[in-house]
Amino acid sequence: MNASLLNPFTVTHPTAVQTSLVSGASFARFDPTGKFVAAGRSDGSAAIWDLDTRAVIRWCEGHVKAVTSVDWSRNSRYVLTSSKDWNVIIWDLASPVDPPQRYNTIRFDAPVVSAYFHPRNSRIVLALLSTGEAYVVDSRKEHRARVELCETLSEDDDDERARSIMTTARFDPSGRHVFVGTSTGNVLVFNSRTKIMVARHRIAGAGSMKSLEFAKVGRRFATNSSDRTIRQFILPTYPSPIMGAECAVLETELEPTHRFNDPINKVSWHAMCYSPDGEWLAGGAADPATHKIYIWDISNDGQFATALDGGREPLIDIHWHPGASRLASTTNQGSVLIWHCPSPERWGAFAGGFEEADENVMYEEGESEFDIENEVELAMRKKLQEDEAVDILGGVDDLVDHKMNGVAGDPGDEDLEWADDEPDDDWQGWRLKVIMVDDDDAY
Repeated sequence: MNASLLNPFTVTHPTAVQTSLVSGASFARFDPTGKFVAAGRSDGSAAIWDLDTRAVIRWCEGHVKAVTSVDWSRNSRYVLTSSKDWNVIIWDLASPVDPPQRYNTIRFDAPVVSAYFHPRNSRIVLALLSTGEAYVVDSRKEHRARVELCETLSEDDDDERARSIMTTARFDPSGRHVFVGTSTGNVLVFNSRTKIMVARHRIAGAGSMKSLEFAKVGRRFATNSSDRTIRQFILPTYPSPIMGAECAVLETELEPTHRFNDPINKVSWHAMCYSPDGEWLAGGAADPATHKIYIWDISNDGQFATALDGGREPLIDIHWHPGASRLASTTNQGSVLIWHCPSPERWGAFAGGFEEADENVMYEEGESEFDIENEVELAMRKKLQEDEAVDILGGVDDLVDHKMNGVAGDPGDEDLEWADDEPDDDWQGWRLKVIMVDDDDAY
């Protein structure tokens, strides 16, 4: 069989719109399995779409003002919605009701700009408020706390830095650190366990930080700032601070490995996202007249690859599928466009040894191609092939060793052990309940 059809990552990046979900959404997020899409709406609700049936399977209705962000737990059981009504609601999709059961509600003292689950435990939530304050809220019984992330100021700092506000905040993929962008072009790094600031990175010429993104693999990190430039960096390593002890803050000026912008139209960027393998970076242009997505090839020294045109409805958000060459882009009219990379049918994949030809060629018969073989020898040859050992694990041992070497977290890592203490109920075996609706109740 054609190997290129088996590996989805030989398909480079999305090129065409596959379908459009009319959902009245302000943004959309794929779940970690890639089967569902959560769409946050301005009326205070969020819709969960099934991509196979292209239908809404759950309505999360609990806010009285616009939803500002949506996040999924690592196994897709819990959905988090934040809103301008000062609340963060966590929904349990395993509940057999619609709207889903509220697992938890977190109340703040100001509108919530964004909120995210900790990558290893959905009971830990990072929230950013419109007042420029960031909080880590821990709902576990033994660790229950609500801690504000405060920038550590040195004696040499002036009042201008003290007045800088936090404009974006994200967990890194491992969950060890919280990265916070400020209005003065700095990136602050906090340890998730101790809530102590371990680094302050200055980005020259960036201006106010609008958003942060991380590649799932490696240490690549991208910033979107008010100077209409997307920058990519390679992050340094940070020491783990000791609780209660003074920790020296790493003060550095990060130098970007790549800068991405539109030199012709000089547009700013609404959003950006990495592909699952980190080899592609997509930027959603803040063009008021068109729906443009720019894609750069990170594996090819950040070269510009293509610009996708989604029509005349301007783009306001994008998100890359967690495991395939697909994108979800949201228009200002509320439609969610699902992009994919269509692959032409290859009939050669259905017959071993078959080769496609662009034009007719004369077939040359081999000398012994149609000779009649001895049936006894043929049966013996098949029996010997069946007795050969087959590797059914397919390199699983290498994957396990790879995880034990620190990619998934080293044993004895305090920062990860802290997050794994009192685990949530977001296990892999949970099932989404099918809810039957009577025709009389549907109207």
